[in-house]
Amino acid sequence: MQINLTGHHVDITDSLRAYVDTKFEKLERHFDHISNVHVVLNVEKIKQKAEATLHLKGDVVHANAEHNDMYAAIDGLIDKLDRQVIKHKEKSKRH
Repeated sequence: MQINLTGHHVDITDSLRAYVDTKFEKLERHFDHISNVHVVLNVEKIKQKAEATLHLKGDVVHANAEHNDMYAAIDGLIDKLDRQVIKHKEKSKRH
């Protein structure tokens, strides 16, 4: 899985990059057919936004989350993506 991390009005520090990498390992445990991930971290005044696009085998999943703390926004993003990936996995299993 290749993770592309981009920051808008945010400096991507090593600790932030490591945090994103460890969180996306959780998704890889549930579904190992994730080929590419594009993560965008954005700051707008008070709100911290995290967006991600996952390229799965045969599908694309997108989610975003907002919070006052960037780490909490990343946690919310991972929770949303986790639910969507599990749903995609179950749907592909039925077919």
